Amino acid sequence: MSLIGDFLRALAQVFDRRFLWVLIKALGLTIGLLLAVTAGAGWLLAFVPTDLGTWPLVGAVALPTLGLQALGVIGVLIASSFLMIPVAALFVGLFLDEIAEAVEARHYPDLPAAAGQGFLEGLGSAIRFTGVVVGVNILALLIYLISGPLAPFVFIAVNGLLLGREYFEMVAARRLSASDAATLRKANFWRTWLAGIAMATALVVPIMNLIVPVLGVATITHQFHRRWQAQRG
Repeated sequence: MSLIGDFLRALAQVFDRRFLWVLIKALGLTIGLLLAVTAGAGWLLAFVPTDLGTWPLVGAVALPTLGLQALGVIGVLIASSFLMIPVAALFVGLFLDEIAEAVEARHYPDLPAAAGQGFLEGLGSAIRFTGVVVGVNILALLIYLISGPLAPFVFIAVNGLLLGREYFEMVAARRLSASDAATLRKANFWRTWLAGIAMATALVVPIMNLIVPVLGVATITHQFHRRWQAQRG
């Protein structure tokens, strides 16, 4: 129930001015990236030959250009559901400070200012996080292939572990040392994994995956503060 409560608190803040501005920026960059990928796929499809020559007993064979383009767009839309996880990793690294600050300003106003990170540091964290997500998923490809019908569940479990771990430690590192952040995350391993699984599941759902990265960080911020306060007694 605590996870649901944390998510509802994050959702209730969507129209907060500071929170909404981060959401708009994240949405704009995400949609822009997906449109660029779609345009790139369309450009590449233009090089696919539609005239397949003359086949014995069949005659001239050609691929319908419109059908090929439609197939390409559908393929990009399907792929985008799974690409949203590394995209979320990238943008969360860039906007994490702003999201966490907005949550803390509203719900934890008595806390002192956290040690923020500069743009270059945030960009470095974003690239590192994205690299981890992409690298682990490449290594896990064989597992996905041999999992058969269970592959989507394995995919969500693996990425849920990554998202829960990285989001929590990145939020915690704003107020704790890296080692203390890792220790607190390990002490709440199942909670953070469950939160990550919820995010990974939502990230493969079209439309919903556009706002999940921001809401996910906000939810994890609430989780961190509850567990941190509990640890301090």
